[in-house]
Amino acid sequence: MSHTLAYILGIVILIVGIGLSVALHELGHMLPAKRFGVKVPEYFIGFGPKLWSTRRGETEYGVKAIWLGGYVRLLGMLPPARPGHPDKPGSMIAEARAESLAELGPDEQDRAFYRLSTPRKLLVMAGGILTNLALGVICLTVALGVVGQPAYTAKLGSVSACVSSNIDAGAACTASDPVSPAALAGLQAGDTIISWGGEATSDWAQVQEAIAAAGTEPADVVVRRDGEESTVTVTAVEVARTVYDADGNPATDSAGEPVTRLRPYVGIGPSLGTVRTSPAQIPQVVGGAVGMTLKAIITLPAGLYHAVAAGLGLEERGADGLVSLVGVGRIAGEVSSAGTGSDTGMPFSIRLFYMLNLLGSLNLALFAFNLIPLLPLDGGHVAGACWEGGRRVWARAHGRPDPGYADTARMLPVGQVVFYLLIIMALILIWVDIVAPI
Repeated sequence: MSHTLAYILGIVILIVGIGLSVALHELGHMLPAKRFGVKVPEYFIGFGPKLWSTRRGETEYGVKAIWLGGYVRLLGMLPPARPGHPDKPGSMIAEARAESLAELGPDEQDRAFYRLSTPRKLLVMAGGILTNLALGVICLTVALGVVGQPAYTAKLGSVSACVSSNIDAGAACTASDPVSPAALAGLQAGDTIISWGGEATSDWAQVQEAIAAAGTEPADVVVRRDGEESTVTVTAVEVARTVYDADGNPATDSAGEPVTRLRPYVGIGPSLGTVRTSPAQIPQVVGGAVGMTLKAIITLPAGLYHAVAAGLGLEERGADGLVSLVGVGRIAGEVSSAGTGSDTGMPFSIRLFYMLNLLGSLNLALFAFNLIPLLPLDGGHVAGACWEGGRRVWARAHGRPDPGYADTARMLPVGQVVFYLLIIMALILIWVDIVAPI
């Protein structure tokens, strides 16, 4: 497959993943709503022109052209105006109330969403939010525990033929260079190190630790080659290796000379692959990802400021900064095409890890974003239900009459402002992703 086709495939996979995430998010709203008797006339994936639809019972299910969202229409989301507090005729609030209740017949008034009890409202509106949380956790768990994180593995990617006179510079072997311990023992690229000196090894870090522990003493090494295990004896030699600092730069002494240290040398290098995270560590890693996503939402204004600053060339774009769907699509394309060039060779397992991680992160972002307690986000409806339930509990506790439904229609002007702000933010991030991509 060509690089271009692989790039396009990555974007297609991302779009399909977003579509499925949206579909399940909306199911999270629709299923409990139907269960509680709310009338649901439409369930659509996407926006814009209708591509396909079918009717099952009272609900029309379908797909629209632009797969950047979706919706489920619940009738009666807004309550009627309070007695004695009529809406201004022709106002946005009055029209929204009328539209919300228009399709409910005289014998269907009890099927309006606003008539649900507070716990049921919370279940309906939180259903989509929690669905995205579950999808994010599932994607990340599969990526970590089934596919594995990118890492250098215990499978050998290279075996040096000699102990070069200038190892750190990667000098070629000469006739005077001694044969490397790995070559003497018969190790080959593609061998998987099962154990070294009696120490089990499942990744490259453990192989390095075992070599250091054995030093220059002969060590029995169990390797797997072509599905069969065998044991060889490897005796490392001491060579002077350059010491590097925390930034990856060669360390120097007071005279400015490179610092070297004698270390056991075998002459093997690892291959890049994936290493599975242990089940005991997965909750901590996934929990950390959820926490970082929530922090990003809390610090959204600061993140947007840094993105704009990067777009204007005032600072470097942070790898963990805010990104638009354009940027996410570019990342998906790069991940998908990373293994197609002869100069990259990224294993499929690593590309799969990154794609699952990307979809998981997107779902966590949708989860956290929808927690914002403002309309038109789900969190705005959750906040309205909590306010309504809290007022009723307080009234009962103080022997007062039921205060009635929370009039969320009054928040529509605020919701309209939020909607336009979201569009502006999306356009800004798209611009930043074009002029200063991560």
